[in-house]
Amino acid sequence: MVDIAREDDDDVIEIALPPRFDIGERVISRNVIRNDGTYPGKDIGDLLVQRGDVGYVRSVGTFLQQFYIYAVEFADRGVQVGMRAKELCTLDKLPPEVLERLGERAQELSSMR
Repeated sequence: MVDIAREDDDDVIEIALPPRFDIGERVISRNVIRNDGTYPGKDIGDLLVQRGDVGYVRSVGTFLQQFYIYAVEFADRGVQVGMRAKELCTLDKLPPEVLERLGERAQELSSMR
C-alpha cells in the first residue's frame, strides 16, 4: 500500500470561513503548476502555470467539503486552472504596509490590469 503524504494544513476546514479571494480578483501564482492528469488536452507533467503568472479568479468551488478551489484564468497562457488559496496571492487587496514596501513596484502592479 502506498502512503499518501498529507500536508500540514490538510486537517483545516477552509470552508468554515469565507473564501479568501473574490470572483474577478486579480491574483498571482505562488507556485509552478503542472498537469496532474486532470487538465484535458495536456500531458501529465506539462507546465500549466509558472510562478509569478497573473490571473483572474473566475469561480469559487469546494473540494472534499474542506477546501476552496479557485478557478483562475491565466489569459497569457490560455489556461484556466483550479488552485488552492495557499498557491495564490492577491494583487488587488494588498495591505497598505505591503504597498508601501513595494514602492514603485506597486505602480507597476496597478498598471497590469
